[in-house]
Amino acid sequence: MRPPYPVLEISSGKGAICGAILATLPDWFGIESSNAAYVRNVERMAMFAAFDVEEPIGFLALDQHSPEVFENHVLGVRPQFHRQGLGRALMTRAEDYARSRAARLLTVKTLAPSHPDPGYALTRRFYQAMGFFTVEEFPTMWNPENPCLFMAKILDRAGGGPGSVRGYA
Repeated sequence: MRPPYPVLEISSGKGAICGAILATLPDWFGIESSNAAYVRNVERMAMFAAFDVEEPIGFLALDQHSPEVFENHVLGVRPQFHRQGLGRALMTRAEDYARSRAARLLTVKTLAPSHPDPGYALTRRFYQAMGFFTVEEFPTMWNPENPCLFMAKILDRAGGGPGSVRGYA
């Protein structure tokens, strides 16, 4: 069931929304320098936010790496709104946005299962429920204490777009 909170594309104030929500999530976003980079970087990305009246309660920022690939760069929902479908609503809106721009793949990086953090176990289950699959674990991409799991979701299974070789063996 979709939550009653509107999910809107954000054109200004992206960093402020990102910073305010990440500050409520220290178990996932507890590294100050990383949070500052998120706040800075989302300004150049497509961003969507869910609102309770006028208060932003969740957001997702997409980074476009190539014409056909977007990355879920950062996703955050205020703790009191967890388990209400906001992450799903934000992800669905982001997928629709990527598809409307002919993207074929959506990716995400998260903490790998070799790290025993229970919160990130829930994060990985969320992404799996959204159709993401594991591509590869990178034990030292961020640092040895924070192994990276690279996941992806295929947005366009049919192919047939520009540069396609569909129909050829």
